[in-house]
Amino acid sequence: MTNTVATVVLNKGKEQSLKRFHPWVFSGAIKKITAEVKEGDLVRVVSNSNEFLAAGHYQIGSIAVRIVSFKDVAIDRDFWKQRLSEAINLRSSLGLLHNEQTNVFRLVHGEGDGLPGLIIDFYNGTAVYQAHSVGMYHIRHLLAEILKELLGDQLVAVYDKSDKTLPFKADIEPENGYLLGESSPTIVNEYNNAFRVDWVEGQKTGFFVDQRENRRLVREFSKNRDVLNMFCYSGGFSFYAMQGDAKMVHSVDASAKAIELTRQNVELNYPKDPRHEAYVADAFDFMRDIKDKYDLIILDPPAFAKHRNALSQALQAYKRLNARAFEQIRSGGIVFTFSCSQVVTKDKFREAVFSGAAISGRKVRILHQLTQPADHPVNIYHPEGEYLKGLVLYVD
Repeated sequence: MTNTVATVVLNKGKEQSLKRFHPWVFSGAIKKITAEVKEGDLVRVVSNSNEFLAAGHYQIGSIAVRIVSFKDVAIDRDFWKQRLSEAINLRSSLGLLHNEQTNVFRLVHGEGDGLPGLIIDFYNGTAVYQAHSVGMYHIRHLLAEILKELLGDQLVAVYDKSDKTLPFKADIEPENGYLLGESSPTIVNEYNNAFRVDWVEGQKTGFFVDQRENRRLVREFSKNRDVLNMFCYSGGFSFYAMQGDAKMVHSVDASAKAIELTRQNVELNYPKDPRHEAYVADAFDFMRDIKDKYDLIILDPPAFAKHRNALSQALQAYKRLNARAFEQIRSGGIVFTFSCSQVVTKDKFREAVFSGAAISGRKVRILHQLTQPADHPVNIYHPEGEYLKGLVLYVD
């Protein structure tokens, strides 16, 4: 293998997780590092008895190495090209390439594609590159070139948007910008619905591509209902509800920019439609006194816990939020509720929602258990990759 500068030696017995192909090495498992190493460097990982285990990018923090290969092979241009090719082939098998009805999707999903620390979303010809590790940031130009080779004319530009996603301890000063070509914020299609996407100024990579199938499910539940879409961002759930013949749809977000984007997107799909109204408001304030006004409520908040030290506080917030929705919704109402916090497990999220139901005193039943779509694959050896959890609940 090439381009490695050091060997990470694990404490005795700490090799078992790597032998089960888990793609992280935690700092507490490390016995020593044989040479000076900088964040983002490729390193070899060996057992206490010097058995090769894996290779990956070194980083400062509790996750000390993100594994890119469990084989002792050259980590070179051909290696990265093979990994990106595998990711692209999966999306092709899902029918997402050359699809006029849906031209926005996740092209690379970190550990799920054997590329930990890297997210790439595709927006109708523009790939938005987000490095979550210094190692993936260092090779951004190389990977952009490879993407162009593999996608050809289908790829117009690659935009790097890593300034907010790199580890805060990283000693670099990233600036967002185009790695290849140029493009302008554009309109994309998702199941023939139009969305205005701005990867330069928008949240995340510009759009929440992980809710595609869940938005479509909202459409199926919306007929003749009065819908409240909390934390609406760009209004995706809102106009899927309108498409499903909702009687009324209200979109709420604390961000005035998000509400303006929602209004633009609704106008793209349903110009001058009187069923929709949008409000700039805090979620808990807005939901304080809406008794019996809505019979479908969507709760899709931003990550309440980005780190484990915020977990307890986040679970309390999920409990309060869902209790408020259960208390206020009409009898026979439907609640779509989500958590996108990776550190909040499926079981912990469900416990918080159940506690909210108990506080409300309402009878609540689960209709669906939701997760991320197939273009956000979960490495079976890395269950932490299933970050999006959702429930569809019927409230008597």
